[in-house]
Amino acid sequence: MMLSLALVCDHALIDQAGKLSVLGIFERIWVERFPAVHPRLHLVLRLKGRRTEIGDHPVTIVLHDPSGREILRGDGMVQIGEPPAGVTEVEAAAILVFDVPLETAGAYHFNVTVDSELLASLPVTVSQMPAPHPTPEGN
Repeated sequence: MMLSLALVCDHALIDQAGKLSVLGIFERIWVERFPAVHPRLHLVLRLKGRRTEIGDHPVTIVLHDPSGREILRGDGMVQIGEPPAGVTEVEAAAILVFDVPLETAGAYHFNVTVDSELLASLPVTVSQMPAPHPTPEGN
């Protein structure tokens, strides 16, 4: 099993035909002050495997803050279904939506584990916006 796509974005969806649409891919979050919450962050994953990997696979998503502390965790299963005859590669996509608590600036990481194997560590850098510069009166 391999992870062919892993990203963080503003919005994603999978249509009825299985087509994945992604909007607003990012690796940095700007906040005015701490603590903060980034609402509705979408984590998008696409898993690919061989025909021999059909079935259920345990998936764990863990978000670590800059100090390495676990701040979010999700455990679930992804199911790889039987492909049509002649197809040797199978795939499954997942979109996970989180309201992410941000206590401090720094490098956060989403760790993605499938079948007890770490397949990705996605960095998201969180920064505080600089204070606005005072403008001269009358402008």
